Amino acid sequence: MSAPTIKLNNGEEIPVIGLGTWQSSPEQVVAAVAYAVKEAGYRHIDCAWGYNNEKEVGEGIKQSGVSRKDIFLTSKLWGTRHSEVEKALDEPWPILELITWTVRNHPAFPTLPNGLRDVDHSWKLSDTWSQMEAMVKKGKVKSIGISNFSVKKMEEILPTATIIPAVNQLELHPYNPQHELLAYLRSKGIVAQAYSPLGSTNSPLLKDEVVLNIAQKHSLQPSDVLLEWLVAHDVVALPKSVTPSRIASNLAGTLTAVGKLDKEDIAELDGLAASGKQKRFIMPPWPVDLGFDNWTAPMPQPSTK
Repeated sequence: MSAPTIKLNNGEEIPVIGLGTWQSSPEQVVAAVAYAVKEAGYRHIDCAWGYNNEKEVGEGIKQSGVSRKDIFLTSKLWGTRHSEVEKALDEPWPILELITWTVRNHPAFPTLPNGLRDVDHSWKLSDTWSQMEAMVKKGKVKSIGISNFSVKKMEEILPTATIIPAVNQLELHPYNPQHELLAYLRSKGIVAQAYSPLGSTNSPLLKDEVVLNIAQKHSLQPSDVLLEWLVAHDVVALPKSVTPSRIASNLAGTLTAVGKLDKEDIAELDGLAASGKQKRFIMPPWPVDLGFDNWTAPMPQPSTK
């Protein structure tokens, strides 16, 4: 059993369901990845240098016995590496490389004496993107994309881009649907990827009355409904788990649910945020305006050091 794919703007095919590995400990991720690939049928793994488990993701792929060339692997350029893209890229082994967040900062989350994150406010995202493009031209990656980019931030790179991002990875679920941003991405031929597609630990999404009613209507699990809602919108979903049964059900359940949600179901889920349930689960305290709607995290002011 494997997931259907979506064609990217460069002709590559990306599986619509991938295994997320954020917050998966190195000790857990080897077994999780090996099981996902060998037993559950995953062919898409999402990781990042900043997750501190890329080596173990690689070991999990090795233990699965499935050829690396048959796996769509996504990694991410961390905020501390915007000025050294090629050096950073030579460390992991991705097919798809993303710029994660839209901030260049100076360890993984360095802070100033006042507690704010240390950010290089003079750095241009377009300079990072031109380095990313060079990696494609050198044949070091097949595709490049972005993560956590609003329209405002995309417009800092698109005017000078020679390669349009293949994907934009975002927090997407019915409580944070970002409809206008998704419409913008579609207009540019950029595929959306959803991290935290089921929300967070003890997510209210899985207990939402609307989600539960739709699940009961179609004899599905709530997670199936949430993931199929994304797939129905041509969004790649990246549910994270280290539990074999959940890893398997996230893929198998979504495939079972494909095509079962009717127009009324989709519309009802589309309207959850607007009905008063808008909620983001991931809002790091970056001291910059990221350009997102419904960003309610405190916006500290940059240091004047």
